[in-house]
Formats: sequence, structure tokens, C-alpha cells
Amino acid sequence: MAMQTEDHAAPAAPGHEPGAAGAHEGAAAAEHAEGGLPQFDFAQWPGQILWFLIIFFGLMLFVRFFAAPKVGGTIEAREGKIAGDIAEARRMKDEADAQAAAAAQEAAQARAQAQKVAAEARAKAQAEIAARLAEEETKLAASGAEAEARIAKAREAAMTNVSGIASDTAKAIVEKLTGKTVTATELAAAAKG
Repeated sequence: MAMQTEDHAAPAAPGHEPGAAGAHEGAAAAEHAEGGLPQFDFAQWPGQILWFLIIFFGLMLFVRFFAAPKVGGTIEAREGKIAGDIAEARRMKDEADAQAAAAAQEAAQARAQAQKVAAEARAKAQAEIAARLAEEETKLAASGAEAEARIAKAREAAMTNVSGIASDTAKAIVEKLTGKTVTATELAAAAKG
């Protein structure tokens, strides 16, 4: 590096000697070699702290006036949207609950109406059945009375014939047993006596 420095040495300023410039460069290089990194040089700290504070407060002002309001506005807008969505969901739930209650009430009314119609239909059907039953019982009673009358006539007719059959049978038995013929008056007197 020393060779490069000598090749690129600046021309001496008027009033300075060329040897003085070389001495000054050598002193800076020696100082640089002795001090190490400027961040650890206590003489450099006040300037570094000043620049740190300027940058820090500049960054804080940027965040305070530009970044934070945008982020805060976004957060507020998001919270507002969430709150609005929750309110809308609650409103819709309340509407759905009201509609469900109305539907349940309508279903109960329809069920009650259906039960009423069914009861009326059942009562009407039972009345019709009772009327038909009474009509059929009347027909059966009339048929039964006619049958009883026919049976009574047949019995009377049979009874009139029974006395004739009995007298004929008695006459035939007496003739067979005794060999005598019996008259109808004798049979009638024997039946009475």
C-alpha cells in the first residue's frame, strides 16, 4: 500500500513542503492502526450518540404521524367491520328466531284446525253411521215382525192340520188295534175327555 500512496500522492500545496504531506498521511495511518474501530473509540461516541438520537426520534416521529395512524385506522376499520358483522348476525338470528316462533305458532294453529276438522268429520261420520244403523234396525225390526207374523200363520195353519192329523192317526191306530172303525165325533169326544 505504501507504493500506491507514493504513486498517487497529491501535488504539494503552495507553501507546503512535499515531505510534510507524506508525514501527515503516515500520521493518519498510524492513528488509524492504533485506535481500531471508530465505534469503540470513546472520542467518537458523542457524535454517534447524537446521530443515533436524531435517527431514533426521526423514526419515532415517522411511526407516530404516518405508520401508526394507518395501522390504527386499519385496526379500527377492521374492528368496526367485525362489530357490524356481529350486529348483522345477531339481527338475522333474531329475525330467524321470530320467524321460527311464527312458524311454530302457525303449525300449532294448523294442527288445532286439523284436529277440529277431524273431530267434526268423525262426529258427522258417527252421526251418519248411527242414522244408517237406526234405519237398518228399523228395516230389520220390520222384517222380523213380518217373519214373526208368517211364522205365527204357519203355526196356526200347522196347528189346524195337527188336530186333523192327530185324529187321522188316532183313527188309524184304533182301527189297527181293535179292527173297528171310529167316527170323527167319537175321536173328538175321546180327545176332550
